[in-house]
Amino acid sequence: MPVPADPTVLHPMPGQPRVVLLKPLVTSPLIDVGEFSYYDDPDDPTAFETRNVLYHYGPEKLVIGKYCALGTGTRFLMNGANHRMDGPSTFPFPTMGGSWAEHFDLLTGLPGRGDTVVGNDVWFGHGSTVLPGVRIGHGAIIAAGSVVTSDVPDYGIVGGNPARLIRTRYDAGDIARLLAVAWWDWPAAHLTRHVRMVMSGSVADLEAAAPGD
Repeated sequence: MPVPADPTVLHPMPGQPRVVLLKPLVTSPLIDVGEFSYYDDPDDPTAFETRNVLYHYGPEKLVIGKYCALGTGTRFLMNGANHRMDGPSTFPFPTMGGSWAEHFDLLTGLPGRGDTVVGNDVWFGHGSTVLPGVRIGHGAIIAAGSVVTSDVPDYGIVGGNPARLIRTRYDAGDIARLLAVAWWDWPAAHLTRHVRMVMSGSVADLEAAAPGD
């Protein structure tokens, strides 16, 4: 029987310390990552929580699905990056300490966009940035250097600053079929037997290979 890959191994590629699986790496209760989603960085991929998830003071969560590929420099800006914009200055004086801290109420209750949620099987190109509260659908592709400021549909390809929808990878009918199959939820043993088809087959092939109830 084919043997599935191990989702608990920090460095899944022998001799490639630049690649880490995120699920066994992250420790923050505010970050939830699915199995086999990985980050690639030649410098220090193990610093993902501090270098790539920024201004994460809570309570909003970052949720990343299974089988996502995050290129070097993929960053998520969280709601803690917000500043007041209703007065003459946007500077966060109370965070600097001293008697300025007495005015911390001016920073509480700033509007937030909620959790940042990434679906399954999403590919992030090099240097892409995701702003707070964005929702990215299953099977999406984020082009290198993109700044994602708004939601991305399932199987959408976006690029630019701000990122715009370039096209979808499939038509609406096939996208519905792919979402119904949800191959990322297949048992590991079953998925392992069909890896070649999942990577290169058709939607009909995927439907035919889906496990029975």
